[in-house]
Amino acid sequence: MRRVLMVHFVPCVLFGSCVYALLRSGSFPGRGNWGAVLPSDWSGVVSSALIVGSGSVVLAMLLYPFQVRAVRLLEGYWDRWSVTARLAAVLTEVQRRRRHALGNRITVGSDASAQATRVAAEAARRLAAVPPEEVLLPTALGNALRAGEFSAGERYGLATLASWPRIHMQVSDRLADALHSARAALDTAVNLCWSFLASAVVASTALYDEPVMLWLPLLALLLAALAYKGAVTAAQAYAGLMHVVYDLHRFDLLDALHHPLPDRADEAETFWQVSQSFTGRPTADLPYDHGR
Repeated sequence: MRRVLMVHFVPCVLFGSCVYALLRSGSFPGRGNWGAVLPSDWSGVVSSALIVGSGSVVLAMLLYPFQVRAVRLLEGYWDRWSVTARLAAVLTEVQRRRRHALGNRITVGSDASAQATRVAAEAARRLAAVPPEEVLLPTALGNALRAGEFSAGERYGLATLASWPRIHMQVSDRLADALHSARAALDTAVNLCWSFLASAVVASTALYDEPVMLWLPLLALLLAALAYKGAVTAAQAYAGLMHVVYDLHRFDLLDALHHPLPDRADEAETFWQVSQSFTGRPTADLPYDHGR
């Protein structure tokens, strides 16, 4: 219930309140009467709350199935349309140059100052949260998530994208709570970003003839940018937890699949064979162990 309220209901309430205030002020057909936005008595307050609340519930239910799509759009999966695909190519090049700049900051001489060493260490930390150059996405959010999707399991020979739905079922309760909390923070920030962006568009449409009120859509854009930054931070935390899942539970995955546990020398080969089976290319060298 808490996730539904935080992730879905609150962003819809914010957008619904914006639209309702603009409607009450009469800003769409002409200049608004902002004194009419707030109800004058308690019955008006209750009716307004019911209208906004019920509308937000319906909107949240309609948008719930599209949560993954909402995240993926901000990640930068824009290849379905030619216009957005060209924009994605430009922004991906920007991300690539930023990655190169971080790589250049890492190298310092043996006689470097303490300040230069700290800058190099910070650059190395930030570079670790960026995926390889060949799989870069056009947005910071997409690259924050992709860094986990292309490295968490690969360190041990497992393909993360293929194995994640399976290993996720093996995590401990404490780690599952941490994952759910990080994912809820990410989805909340993404939905808030979309809510503020939609509010900015609606407010700009309603207030185009009221220049003195254009600070409202500008404020909504600022809040959208802040929410997006929060989404990137949450995505980095989630990607870090993905690494922890593979550190602690990769052998639990083998146990659940009834495969024998390897020694250190054969670990990467065993997990590579498991990844092959996940992608429809099973190998004959991967035996079962049913514990009999």
